Amino acid sequence: MTAVSAIDLEKSYGKVAALKGVGFDVAPGELFGIIGPDGAGKTTLFRILTTLILADKGSASVVGLDVVNDYKEIRKKVGYMPGRFSLYQDLTVEENLKFFATLFNTTIEQNYYLIKDIYVQIEPFKKRRAGALSGGMKQKLALCCALIHKPEVLFLDEPTTGVDPVSRKEFWEMLRRLKEQGIAILVSTPYMDEASLCDRIALVDDGTFLGIDTPRGIVDSYKEIIWSVKAPGMPKLLKALRTIPEVKTAFAFGDVHHVTVKSGYTMDMLKSDLGQKGFRDVEVEKITPNIEDAYMLLAGK
Repeated sequence: MTAVSAIDLEKSYGKVAALKGVGFDVAPGELFGIIGPDGAGKTTLFRILTTLILADKGSASVVGLDVVNDYKEIRKKVGYMPGRFSLYQDLTVEENLKFFATLFNTTIEQNYYLIKDIYVQIEPFKKRRAGALSGGMKQKLALCCALIHKPEVLFLDEPTTGVDPVSRKEFWEMLRRLKEQGIAILVSTPYMDEASLCDRIALVDDGTFLGIDTPRGIVDSYKEIIWSVKAPGMPKLLKALRTIPEVKTAFAFGDVHHVTVKSGYTMDMLKSDLGQKGFRDVEVEKITPNIEDAYMLLAGK
């Protein structure tokens, strides 16, 4: 039995199509990432799978239960952490956790082993109101509340957005440990660097899945010639690169530009063409593509 299965899901809001025939499966104990920018359809997909809204077309099941007909049972078996902090700001850490445990007819003590690694980090602040916690601590509390009833599937919608780098790293380490408990974890994120931390990923853009594979599989499918290009005047350089016929794509990546070129076009040719456009001290280097390069190619950006 799959933990999550979706077939040709479609959802529109008026004239805006949020999902356009999305389909995939997630196995029990799998950490599955849905990677894409804001507005790509990630939250809509999670809201359908957690039975909060209905799809216009298609079907989906969670732990073998239909998201439409069996929604009451599904809600007992999943944990959902929405993108926006949704716990009670005026309740303390301890009160929030006890409240959510009570909703599912359980106690903190009964499933403490599931949240222990996370809760020990926020326990010193258990008497503090949730609204007074830092961003990272709020996310850890929200994760504890989503886990307290021992769900079979955990949905995390952009859990590290707005969280500092140290807390992001700690959060993903927690997810790896949770996976070992056999919980299927679906996590959405706009951060391409987090894709490599998942077992498999789906790249999503404009309501469509562009590809589903392991992070390595996605990168290995990238067959373009790709170089990093650097020179004084980077904004002007990017514009110039995009005017060269042999350059297929050019995108800014940090302090360099990533460029794909047509077969037969050499680095010396590129330097010469840029020299004719007034650029000096041009540095060109062959590089290994990453997830973001693959995403840009698949999305046709």
